[in-house]
Amino acid sequence: MLRPIVISGPSGTGKSTLLKMLFAEFPDSFGFSVSSTTRKPRPGEVDGKDYNFTTVEEFKKMIDQNKFIEWAQFSGSYYGTTVASVKNVLDSGKLCLLDIDMQGVKSVKKTDLNARFLFIAPPSLDILKDRLSGRGTESTESMNKRLEAAVAEMEYAETGAHDSIIVNDNLDKAYAELKKFIFEQ
Repeated sequence: MLRPIVISGPSGTGKSTLLKMLFAEFPDSFGFSVSSTTRKPRPGEVDGKDYNFTTVEEFKKMIDQNKFIEWAQFSGSYYGTTVASVKNVLDSGKLCLLDIDMQGVKSVKKTDLNARFLFIAPPSLDILKDRLSGRGTESTESMNKRLEAAVAEMEYAETGAHDSIIVNDNLDKAYAELKKFIFEQ
């Protein structure tokens, strides 16, 4: 049985870009567990594909109904991975990829999913700050919260919590390392 792969790392490290490259090269090999969130969609994001966008009220109802493998509140929004989204991938016979934060990693480690864990790290905090500000979507407060979270996530990654760490200082190199990790299963 294929083991799910949990990919984590600070916002702005290139996780979404790397995953889009992977899905483009191997369109039928992977299923992506689509996370739910209460934040507003960014330009170009599609409901049901990038995220399942929902209201705070509906999200809280889903928490009460134990519909999440993991969930967290970050920068004023809720994010979570539903049991149903992972089962949908598994039922399709594809390798399930989960893109979740540090709290989510800790939660998945407590499950019987037998997942493998990969951390995508920025080359430095300064470069991460440049990437985040380059998006043009972050307020100063949001940027500071993301950088604070990045420090905590990087410290957690240094504890050996992940099976592998990829520093995304070169997109092609990082993508090659991502494929190597995934296919060495």
